[in-house]
Amino acid sequence: MTNPVTTSTTEIVLPGVVDPSGLQVCARELPAPVAGQVVLRMEATGVSFAEQQMRRGKYYDQPPFPFVPGYDLVGTVTAVGPGGDTDLVGRRFAAVTKIGAWATHVLVEAADLVPVPDGVSPAAAETVVVNGITAWQMLHRLAKVRSGNVVVVLGANGGVGSTLVQLARHAGVRVIGTASPRHHDAVRALGATPVDYREPGMYHRIRALAPDGVDAVFDHVGGPGVERSWQLLRRGGTLVSYGTAATKDEAGNSRLPVLKLFAQLKLWHTLPNHRSAYFYNFWAGHRNLAAFRRNLAEDLTQVFRLLTDGVLDPQIAAEIPLAEAASALTLAESRTVAGKIILVP
Repeated sequence: MTNPVTTSTTEIVLPGVVDPSGLQVCARELPAPVAGQVVLRMEATGVSFAEQQMRRGKYYDQPPFPFVPGYDLVGTVTAVGPGGDTDLVGRRFAAVTKIGAWATHVLVEAADLVPVPDGVSPAAAETVVVNGITAWQMLHRLAKVRSGNVVVVLGANGGVGSTLVQLARHAGVRVIGTASPRHHDAVRALGATPVDYREPGMYHRIRALAPDGVDAVFDHVGGPGVERSWQLLRRGGTLVSYGTAATKDEAGNSRLPVLKLFAQLKLWHTLPNHRSAYFYNFWAGHRNLAAFRRNLAEDLTQVFRLLTDGVLDPQIAAEIPLAEAASALTLAESRTVAGKIILVP
């Protein structure tokens, strides 16, 4: 097993700025893993907002076309590189890749593997890999929420949003969650108070529910509304912005909306107003790779434990075969589903 032969893999290739139907299904030979690498046979990968932005060429630091999308995956190790730990073979792990996971077999650095607990299905685990790490770090590493706090989650029916709601409720936090009316029952079932995000008076409605202000707002929308999110905070409150969904269809440089938002948040954060503002970047701290990997593994292990204990209910919107990634992406972009769309082999 330490000197494996090549593996056949089927990949979904994003050739350029195309409609979802322009995705290509391609087969190739995956090179044998080198020292420090493993081959992971994909059992579940997901469709996230990142891939929706990459399809438009709008993701902040995406690679040049063509490339294989896929931010994270869950799978079983089938081979290890020379000198690698052969005990890994046959075991199930999660990994964050940023790109490349929409494939039947993926080369992954062994140091990036996080064990998936026994008894957790690949699809259930996949719902909380990037989403779970993101939600956990925003709640506990940035906003540092405490029992009795009140927070607002924009897009409470989404992959990150629904995970945020559940983690916050588990921490004893009251949650106000925005979503379209069709998702209000689902948001209520997670333990949040739903508010219609399309209602012109949405922010007034939130203010009525929390007249003294809120302790944190988690905002993936960006754009002009981020100022309204900032105004919801009480003294000591924290705004965590983690996306620019409002500008996803705008023409022009994809980095500009992020840079403008980052500058705005930095200004607010430095003003003597007793409130904090952060832009959450999943890859912040990646230059210190050892610490980055340690934090990621620690946080995902915590989230997996809550999944195993039944505290987190995996929000699976649909399970769709990898070869039908185009229809999965179309469904994700329709904004009609709650939870995460999972691609399976």
